[in-house]
Amino acid sequence: MKKKILIVDDSALMRRVISDIIESDDRFEVKDFARDGVEGLELIEKNKDYYDAVILDINMPRMDGLEVLDRLQKKNISVKIVLVSTIAKEGAKETIIALEKGVFDFVTKPENYFEVKSEKFKNKLINTLALATGIKSTNESSGIQLNEIHGKTKCIGKTQGGNKLVALVCSTGGPKSLKEVIPKIPENLDAPMIMVQHMPKGFTASLAARLNEISSIRVKEAQDGDVLEKGTVYLAPGGRHMKVDCDKSGAYCIKLSDEPAVGGLRPCGDLMYESLCGTKYSEIVCVVMTGMGADGTKGIGQLCKTNNVYVITQDEATSVVYGMPRVVVEVGLSDEIVPLDKIADTITKNVGVLSDGR
Repeated sequence: MKKKILIVDDSALMRRVISDIIESDDRFEVKDFARDGVEGLELIEKNKDYYDAVILDINMPRMDGLEVLDRLQKKNISVKIVLVSTIAKEGAKETIIALEKGVFDFVTKPENYFEVKSEKFKNKLINTLALATGIKSTNESSGIQLNEIHGKTKCIGKTQGGNKLVALVCSTGGPKSLKEVIPKIPENLDAPMIMVQHMPKGFTASLAARLNEISSIRVKEAQDGDVLEKGTVYLAPGGRHMKVDCDKSGAYCIKLSDEPAVGGLRPCGDLMYESLCGTKYSEIVCVVMTGMGADGTKGIGQLCKTNNVYVITQDEATSVVYGMPRVVVEVGLSDEIVPLDKIADTITKNVGVLSDGR
């Protein structure tokens, strides 16, 4: 049976283009259109449990997308929503808020007609809808065979002092999940924290600013050359890889890279973890949360050969998409599987806090 889709967008051109894309895939059918949030909300309320997914714009007359989300929350109406957002800074901030409110994922709205007709936009929209409606394997195109990695090998004697590091990776469902994790981490965490959230360029600055606003620990979008400091979370910029390197003084710092995407991902968690191989941290706490595919597994597998590693994975029940954490578990790399509301406490338990409160 085809999945039924509602399109809510004030642009007649975008409604037609999106409809043509969806109708080109025989797994979906567009059942209704709405020209603004008021019409969209009315259709959703009238046809509860009818639509398998809703395509929602943000900036619309009469009622914008964020207000639609607020109304749905107040009425306790649950529906899978895929946001179509612009790349503008204001739109990026609104997109982050929408993801916090429960939007499944977002697709960047093209900036011109040629991009609208591109295969890139079409494929992203179809793949996101397929995942949102549950008709796509969460490990499809993961690029990893489960027999490539055979559990963990603890490495002893290659560390110095008591310095630790937290390295986290997440994807679909990540922004909302991070809102539940990062604010619970104490500001005096006895370790730096580096983090990859799969996002395109233009959105991670807003995500970092939002997390910093609601957290006691400092959160920033990573910049090239940033020296890793305890009590700070460094978020990889969208569209760039983030690695860890040594500066001239021997301190560990952020190194940003414009290398090609890995498996379609930039930033890529595997590259972040691989850059930590052989570093002199006494323990590296790896955290893998909600997301499609297997990013992080290969990198952690390599890291386990050179460093002491403790791996925390999000459980299936609280993952928006149980792909990335599941692969880590299946290859035998996970030390602890925890629900979303316990991840921050588990990180803090393994890392500790600074006794002087710095």
